[in-house]
Amino acid sequence: MSKGFYVSPAPYNEPVLSYALGSPERKIIKEAIAALKSQQIDIPMYIGPEEVRTGERIAINPPHDHRHILGYYHKGTGDHVLQAIQAALDVRPKWQSLTWDQRAAIFLKAADLISGPYRAKLNAATMLGQSKNVFQAEIDATCEMADFLRFNVHFMTEINREQPIS
Repeated sequence: MSKGFYVSPAPYNEPVLSYALGSPERKIIKEAIAALKSQQIDIPMYIGPEEVRTGERIAINPPHDHRHILGYYHKGTGDHVLQAIQAALDVRPKWQSLTWDQRAAIFLKAADLISGPYRAKLNAATMLGQSKNVFQAEIDATCEMADFLRFNVHFMTEINREQPIS
């Protein structure tokens, strides 16, 4: 364990945007929804660094609009599950070799990306994929995930600070 003294940023609840008429976030979310609805994406499986396409594609439809196709995912098999488990086990030593503060930095970067440049895309995908309204998507997808990452870095920092020196 690293013996340095680290201070993580103070955690805070991600502010919920209003999406009021005329607000910048309302304009951005409408553009993000339109962009996602205007295309049909091909979603491969990711097993380790590899994109896996099986050829058995299944349509993805919004629950509120079964006629619209957002894209297709590639159906996996039990062998794909075993390959994914092995890929995770293969990368485990690399993740374990990171110090706790390096792992924390990854979590904090992810929180910043979720609440920043990927916010509208994440919310739009949640709205289309789960038939949530903008407020549900904002709270459930963006804010709660960013909060989870930031608060758990804070708690991990506290736990490490309380460990006995060996």
